[in-house]
Formats: sequence, C-alpha cells, structure tokens
Amino acid sequence: MPPSKAAKNLSSLLRSAIKTNASKPDDATLKHFVGSLDTSSSSSSPTTSTPHIRSTKSRSKASVSKAFSDLAIDSFKIYAPLYPGRRMGMGYLSKDISSILCGASTLDAGSSDSIEENDEYVGSVLDMPWFSTLSHSNISLRRKEVSRDRKQKWIFKSTQTHRFDRLVKMCGQKLGTDATIQVFGKLGRETGVKEFNALIGLCIAKARETRYEDVWLQEISKVYKLLMLMRERGFKLEEESYGPFLMLLIDMEMVEEFQFFCGAIRDGNSNSLSRFAYYEMLLWIRVNNEVKIQEVCDFIATNDEGDESNFKEHYLLALCESGRKKEVLLLLGIVDITKFSSLDNLTNIFGSLGRLSLESCAEKCIRALKGSDTGAENISNFIYSYATSVPNLAVDDVISKFKHLHMKLEVVPSSAAYEKLIGHCCNSLKAHVALDIVDQMFEAGLTLSIETFHSILCACEESCDYNLVHRIYSMICHNNLKPNNETFRAMINLRVKMKDFEGAYNMIKDLENMNLMPTAGMYNAIMAGYFREKNMHAGLRVLKQMEDADVKPDSQTFTYLIGNCVHEEDIVKYYEELKRSGVQITKHIFMALINAYAACGQFEKAKKVVLDKGVPVKSLSEIKSVLASALASHGQISEALDVCEEIKEAEFNLEPKAIICLMDHLQTEGQLSRLIQLLEELKDSDLWIDGCCKAILYCVQFKHLSSAVDLLKQLVDKFCDDEVATEVIFDEVFSKIAESERADMQFGLNLLQAIKEQLDVRPSRKSLDFLLGACASAKDLQSSNLIWKEMYQALLASGAHASATKMLNKMPKDDPHVQGFIKACKATYIEPASSTGKKKKKKKNNNNKKEMAGE
Repeated sequence: MPPSKAAKNLSSLLRSAIKTNASKPDDATLKHFVGSLDTSSSSSSPTTSTPHIRSTKSRSKASVSKAFSDLAIDSFKIYAPLYPGRRMGMGYLSKDISSILCGASTLDAGSSDSIEENDEYVGSVLDMPWFSTLSHSNISLRRKEVSRDRKQKWIFKSTQTHRFDRLVKMCGQKLGTDATIQVFGKLGRETGVKEFNALIGLCIAKARETRYEDVWLQEISKVYKLLMLMRERGFKLEEESYGPFLMLLIDMEMVEEFQFFCGAIRDGNSNSLSRFAYYEMLLWIRVNNEVKIQEVCDFIATNDEGDESNFKEHYLLALCESGRKKEVLLLLGIVDITKFSSLDNLTNIFGSLGRLSLESCAEKCIRALKGSDTGAENISNFIYSYATSVPNLAVDDVISKFKHLHMKLEVVPSSAAYEKLIGHCCNSLKAHVALDIVDQMFEAGLTLSIETFHSILCACEESCDYNLVHRIYSMICHNNLKPNNETFRAMINLRVKMKDFEGAYNMIKDLENMNLMPTAGMYNAIMAGYFREKNMHAGLRVLKQMEDADVKPDSQTFTYLIGNCVHEEDIVKYYEELKRSGVQITKHIFMALINAYAACGQFEKAKKVVLDKGVPVKSLSEIKSVLASALASHGQISEALDVCEEIKEAEFNLEPKAIICLMDHLQTEGQLSRLIQLLEELKDSDLWIDGCCKAILYCVQFKHLSSAVDLLKQLVDKFCDDEVATEVIFDEVFSKIAESERADMQFGLNLLQAIKEQLDVRPSRKSLDFLLGACASAKDLQSSNLIWKEMYQALLASGAHASATKMLNKMPKDDPHVQGFIKACKATYIEPASSTGKKKKKKKNNNNKKEMAGE
C-alpha cells in the first residue's frame, strides 16, 4: 500500500474516533499515534488472503496499514449517518486528513461535501430507532431515558440471559453483527450492554478461529466499532466488554494495535486506568519485552505514593499469573499487600503463589493481612486458594496443607473455606474425605448449607460410593438440617443404585416427618432402577404407587415407561396417556419412541417419529442421531448410514454417541474408510479416544498395518504426557492379536517393529506376554525366540536384572543366534555399568591413598 494511501486510511479512522469524542478533539493518544507513524516507507503490494501471521515481528507495515484501513472504512460507515448535520463525506475527510498529519489540532470547519457514496447504508442505519447523536453533557439524562424506555419494551429476565446470548450468537452468525443490531432495533429492543457483549464475543471467537489475516482484521474492526457504539450510546465501557478484546490482541502479540486500541478505550474511562496496567504487563510478558518489564518493576520500586497502589496491585497480579517467579519475589518485598483493594485479586495472587510453591511468601503475606482489616474469613479463603493451587498435591495432602497453614498462622478456618475444600474433594470424587471434613465442621460448631450435601451426593454417584448415603442421611438427621426435595431425590437414587429398594421406599415414608411431599422425580428414580434390573412388573407397579400417593407422572416418567415397552400396543397406550395428561412432550419422549419401536422391530414407525410435527426443530438432528443409533443397534446398518447422510446434508453434526454406536456395529470387513470418516467427525475429546481405539482394533482384526500405526501415532500424540494410558492402549492392541482364533504372528511382529521404529515406543512386558502367548497358540517357535529376545532386552534396559536372569535360565542354550544376542545385550546393558563401577571404585581407592599420603 502506498504511504499516502495508508496515511489517508488511518486518518479517516482517527477522524471518526475524534468525532466520537467531540468534547476532546485534541485527543493526545490518537495524535501521538499519528505522529509516531512512518509514512515514508516504501510502497508494498496489496495483501491477499494469506494465513494470519500471529507475531508482531513478522507483520509488515503494509499489514498494519491494512488493519487501520479496514477500521477506518468501517468506522466511516457507522459514524457518517450519526452526524448528518456535519460534514462527514469522503471529500471532506480527504481534504482534512492533511491537517491532522501536518499538526493541526482542531477539526476544520471547511466546506460541506456529499455522502452519496454511502446513501444506501446511511438510509438503512437511519431507520434504526435507537441511533442518536449524544454529547458527553447529557449522558446521564440519556441513561434515564433508556431506563424508562426499556420498561415499555420487551425485556429479558435474568433467567433468560443464557437463552438470549444464544439467540444473539445465532443471529450474528447468520446475519452479521451490523444486521443483528438492526434486527433488534426494528423489534423495539433497546440494545444494551449484554447484547453488545454477546456480539463482541462472537467477533472475538471468529477472530481466534480464523487462519486468514484479512478475516481477522475484519473481526477486530467490528469489535472496535461495537465498543465505540457502546460509548456513543452512553454506556460505560467495563472490563467485561473490553477485556476479551485486549486479551485477543495480547495473544496475537499485536503491540502497536494494542497500544492504539487501549488508548482509544481508555479515553474517558479514568476509573479503570489501573486495570489497563494489568493488560499492559501481560502484553510485555507475552512478547518477552524484558526491558519494559524491568521498567515497570523499577516504577513499582521507586514510587511509594498511595495513589500508585492500584497500579502495583494489577502489575503484581499479571506477574503472578504469568509465573514470573523472580519479579514476584522482588515485588512482594516492596509492595504493601494490605493496601490492595480487590479481594478477588488477592485470591488470585495467593493461588499463583501456590502454583509457584512460594510458601514462605504466602505466610509473610498472611501475617501482614492479619494486622489489617481484611477479616479472618477472607484470610481463610486465601489459605484455601494457596493450598489447592500447589502443583501435584493429592487431596489428602491439600487438606493437610490447609490445616497446617491455619494452625501455624493462627487463623480459624471459616465455614466458606471449609465448604470450598469440600467442593475440591467432590471434584476429585473423594466423597468419603469430604464427609470427614463435614464431621470436623460440626465438631467445631460451624454451619453447613444443604447444597454442600448435594455436591457430596453427586460425588457419591460418580465415584460409585453409593453406601455413603447412610452416613449422609445420619448426618442430616443428627444435626437438624433441613433437606429439600432434591436432597431426598438424590439419596433415594443412591439407595436404588445399591439395589436397596426397601430403603428407598422407607425414605419416601420419612418425608412426612420432614414436612415434605413426594415428587415424581423420587418415584422416577425407583422406576428407573427396576427397569435397569429388567424387573418390568415392579417398574410398572411404581406407576400405581404414584397414583395412590396423588403424585402426577411427568415427562421423565413417560420416557421410562415408553422406552421400556416390549409390545407395540403398550407404546401406543402410554403415548396416548401422555397426550391426555397434558404433560409436555420433550425430545426425550421422541427418543424413547424411536428406541421402543426399533426394539419391537417396527423400524418404519421408528423413522416416522422424526416426521412428527411436534418434534422441536432445534433438537431434530439430535433425535435423528438417536434414530441412526437405534437402527444400527438392531442390524439396520445401511438405513442408519442413510440417516447420517440426511443429517450431514442438512449441515448438522451427528451426535458423538451415535458415531460411537455406528463404529461398534461397523465391524465387518471393508468398512475401514467409513470408520476413519466417522472418527474424523468426532468432536468430543473423550469419545474420540474411544472411537480411535475401536478403529485400531478393527485394523488389527483385518490386518491393516499402516492404518493401525497411523492411528496409534495419533493416540500417542494425545497421551504424550501419560505413559500409563499409552501402555494400556498397546496392551489392548496386542491382546487382540492373542485372542484371535488364528493369530497372524507375522502381522504381530510387523506391528511391533513399526511401533518401535516409527513411534519410538517400546511395548510393555505385558504386551510382549500377549505376543508370546499368541506364538504358543500358533506353535511358532521362531517367533517365540524373537519375542523372548525382545523381552530379555526390555528387562535389561529397564534395570530388572533379576527378572532377566530368570528368563535367561529358560532360554534354549543350544541356539547360536540366541547366545549371540545374549552376549550383545550383556555388553550393552551390563558390562558398561560394571566397568563404570570399577572406575568409581578405582578412583575411590586412589583418593584414599592420597589422603593417607597427606596430599
């Protein structure tokens, strides 16, 4: 881009920004940035759609100019209609650009120009009812007007926020951000902060996903435009709006862009200046600018004024979160942590001290905070944050560290910190440890919320510690806690999981003592348990018990009833009863109908379920995925694959569980390409591992060596830091070879060799045992000798000399090849160690002689 053109585009952007802040036309940040530009650089050719280069050092000036060019164009399109009485035409801008570059400090009030080039866009924007020119003097008045207007328009409740975010995201993806704003304007919806934030988040997500620089620049242009629109509308730019944008620029190492946008956002936002310091430090750390980092540390060390404490707090937080141990130690010896204003920041700092294992520093900070007005409860939370952040600590060790620090620093553990510690135990599925902490809390006279017990009950179910329900119920009763319906439902569910149906019914009887009424969810848990046990009669009896207790069945009840029908007439009966009851027909009902009809062999009726007018459109692909699974599970593979093609043609994704089901049933020869294709469609990380293992075992079964090695390589890359998981995978592969009716030893040996050479992995002793077993089954002596050699070498290499000796005693002594191999292994793994030991012993003897000689 020629230098003059770059300057014009940039000036257009700056002119729009200055217009936005009409009360400050001499904005220092913008003028400084203009002055710092080198407009005399040589011209460069126009950029094309090339992969985005995510580094400041590799970005050309033409690329930066293009970024500002795009921003300028978009800003003009938005801001020109906002000022119809002012001269915002292209001619006006082109004449005024030189005044900026030549040092003019004010906007020229020259002749007017037309805006015909953007008439169509202007007209569409002017139709929006909520666009208006807004000066800084009447922002407060405008906010009050907005508040009054909102009361007369449709407004979402707090419970609908997530749903509305999804709506905005969907509209933004389909229509674009500009059109989305227009749509909500036409609906009469007052576009507020959360709407803008949803659109900003959408643009940032697109920018992070793209590999192309022009797309990336377009998205940051939209973000900047939305932020300026928010300010124009009278909204204060809070961190939830600008924070993700600045983090995007930091992650992409866009130093110049960060400085420009940060200056534009910071203007008029003086209350958040210290927070911008946090992002600034993150930027210098990201780009490894040690000079700037040191300058900031020197600033902290030499400025003792109280007004600078907020800056020090956020600089230190950024250093802590980035793991800069040296600087953290330096600054903690300088700053006064008791002056920090944010408890959240302090919590994060203590968490970082834990990750850095700086216990002495954490103790020093705690002692300092004890002498301030921070409060014992907050200090206890800081200790929890530190203890749970120390790397590689087991749950028991975390609890020990938590107690030790409280005792050493003479801090009384708070209820809130204890409940967080219980949550930590539950997340690690240590339900019994969590209950031990509950006992300690009750002994100390501390209170505990019933919601904490809900977390423990969930952990019990996930860890299969169902019998802990007895202990939990006893705690609740003895400590006079007030359980709610959800507490009882979860406890009944655990009783059922341990097949204690009598105990489950007894808990329903106990509801009366707690002044609670039974719910459908409680009976559903019992019904589901009977159906899992294939006790259909007892499961149906639960429905009669619900009627006797005057508890109406819900959609989950009918889902269980329909899904466990074994006759078509029962399916029809319960479905008609469902419709008569007025219970909402959910997607799970349709799924149950599909599975029930498929189980009865009525595949055509199962297909017709997805054609029902009541099927929710948003759940159609999910319901079709269930249809594909049901058809595949009952041998209708070709029809199941047809359903998959329908889903893909509609531009939807097949559900991961359906993909796994299809892979389970595509185990006949000639299906490798289909299995690989299904594996590529799996997005769920855990299920992808499961699917990959299924594809590998298929390759082993049908002797596809190259594909097996390629898939194994993908799994090894996935488990690069988990040797145990990698070992288990290889053990499973070689066990498959051993289990085959007619083991192909040559394939097994080829696979072993490929794993060693291409993957640089040596299979475990267990894997070799499987191969040796296959050799015995095939009566293949030659292959047995090869595996024996491999095992002997593996034992020596791992230092298991005793096991190697035992194996050596079992090897045939009359085979010259075996004897040569044994000799080579000893020379490689045993003799060097022996010679090293002799050298050490000789050196030690020489040292003793020198000491005796008085040297």
